[in-house]
This record gives sequence, structure tokens and C-alpha cells, in this order.
Amino acid sequence: MTTELLNRFSKIGSRFLGVKYPIICGAMTWVSDPSLVAAVSNAGGFASLAGGNTPPKILEQQILETENLTDKPFGLNVITIAPVYRDHLALIRNLKVPYVIFAGSFPRRSEVELVKQTGAKVLCFASTKSIANRMLDYGADALILEGMEAGGHVGHVTLITLLQEVLFKVSDIPVFVAGGIGTGRMFAHMLLMGAAGVQLGTRFAVAKESNAHPSFKKAFIKARARDAVSTPQFDSRLPVVAVRALRNKSTADFGKLQLDLIGKLDRNEITREEAQKQVEEFWIGRLRDAVVDGDISFGSLMAGQSVGLVDREMSVAEIIDELIAEAETELQRVQESFVG
Repeated sequence: MTTELLNRFSKIGSRFLGVKYPIICGAMTWVSDPSLVAAVSNAGGFASLAGGNTPPKILEQQILETENLTDKPFGLNVITIAPVYRDHLALIRNLKVPYVIFAGSFPRRSEVELVKQTGAKVLCFASTKSIANRMLDYGADALILEGMEAGGHVGHVTLITLLQEVLFKVSDIPVFVAGGIGTGRMFAHMLLMGAAGVQLGTRFAVAKESNAHPSFKKAFIKARARDAVSTPQFDSRLPVVAVRALRNKSTADFGKLQLDLIGKLDRNEITREEAQKQVEEFWIGRLRDAVVDGDISFGSLMAGQSVGLVDREMSVAEIIDELIAEAETELQRVQESFVG
């Protein structure tokens, strides 16, 4: 089918990313490897290698491997709070990656400038209006507005609010949107609202090219939207970084751990530092357990609420083709409604 309307509304995002369609596959630790990234790029979308805490030598190999698998643009997602973050920045200076996405926390102005000096385009996440304004001030080339509906580490503001607070008021740089998006019809309406493009993670995590364990994928396909919950914080003495994942036995155990530690704090049986350390250590390695080993009971099944829209395993090309067809059909419907 022709995509005349879609091309018209998505040209800003497509030109910025250098791709046919401004559909971003969110970087997912243990999932976004060279094969998945290349598959998305070759299908006309845009993807990024998940830097995470990958040793620099291995990450360099992954970058080179991805370059061998596709001649299309792709990016590198770096986690600002990862122990190897500084090494990743040094790698970027040496390899001159064309697109860099800062994630995890928020980069310093000097770090944004450092990456831009290599010639790379910088994309920064924004989960609140104030963070968006700060990233704009730091010189980000594009924003990714991410609502709390997304999977993995999330903020506390919904995408529908961020659209009104940020998207409707920013016009000088491309603004991509993420969180709860899973269909081409929604893609179309995000474009109509002024978004440069969309980011999806959950649907691509279940793609045939995803290296995630079959049990991990089956859990996604079986899940409903309400099964993707954000980790709660029960007491300000125990800071919890919110993570949205499928509810399982670990979710319940994490709640019990917090309640147990709060009781010990109240009885002065443990220091605040010791309690915080136990909270931080609880999820270490759990994501790998789920994605690589298929432990769906105690692993961390990071998923967005769009998991309720995932009903089968599809190839990356099939996912993108479906999104494109749905988006074009919806744009045509909207156009016809105005003409009629």
C-alpha cells in the first residue's frame, strides 16, 4: 500500500533518524543485541544497542557487528548510572557513533556537549516537564518523552500529561514519544499531535529476532495490561527506583522485604544504610534471570502496559509493516472524516 499521508506527517522524525519510518525500538538490556538492532534498521525503523553495564570491549564488538549486519542508521543507548558509563563515553569518542541516547538518569551538560563534539546526534529521555526543559537547555538534539506506562525504569507522569506539558509546547527540535504505545493507529494519532515518531519496546521484546527466552516471550503474550506493575516505595527511608514489570513471585517478595526492613528500622535493629543496601541488591541479576534463563517466577519481567496488546510472536518486519499499514489506514480515515 502507499503511505503518502504517513510520509507527510512523519518526515521530520524520518529525516532526523535517517530512516524510512520514525519507529524506534527502545533499547532493552539483554535483548537489544546486534541481531535485533540490525533487523529493526533493515526493516525501515530505528534501534539502539543497549549499553547497560556491558564491558567496553564487548560493546565495541557489538557496534562493529551491527555495522556488518546493516548499512542503515542505528544508535547506542548509554546508562548514566552504570559503573562503566565513563568508559562508554570514551568509546563513543573513539568510534564516533552517529546517534547516542542517554538513559538511566540524566546526563550533565558537559557530557551532552562531549558527545555532540564527536558529530553524534543526542537524544535524551524526559519523564517530567522540568527534565525536558533541562535537556533542551543542555543542547539535546531530540527528546524522547516517556510516560510511566512504559516498561523498565519509569517516572511518575503519564504520557497523556507529558504530551500536553511538553509536546504541545516544543517545536524547535524533534520530540518522540514512548509509553503504552503498541499499535499503528496510536502511532498515527501521536503524529497528528505533533510527535516526530514513537518508541516501542514491549512488542519488539517478543519479536522472532529477539533473543529473549521462549518462557519470557510466552509470559508477555499471556499477560494483560494490568499485570505490568510499577515497584512501590513503602517508606521514604527506603528509596525505590520505580521499575515496571510483570507481577510475579519476586514482586510479592520485594514488598515483603520492604515491610520487614521497615519493621527493623522502627525497632532500631538495622541502620538505614544497611536497609537501603538490601533494597538495592534485591533486583541485581533478576533481569538476566528472566531474559536469558527464562525464570519467569523470580526474574524481572520488565514490560510496559502495552503488553496487553501483544498476542503473538511476529518478525520485526511483520511488526513494522503492521504498524505502518494501521497508521496509514487511520490517517486516511481521519482525512476522509474531514472531507466528508
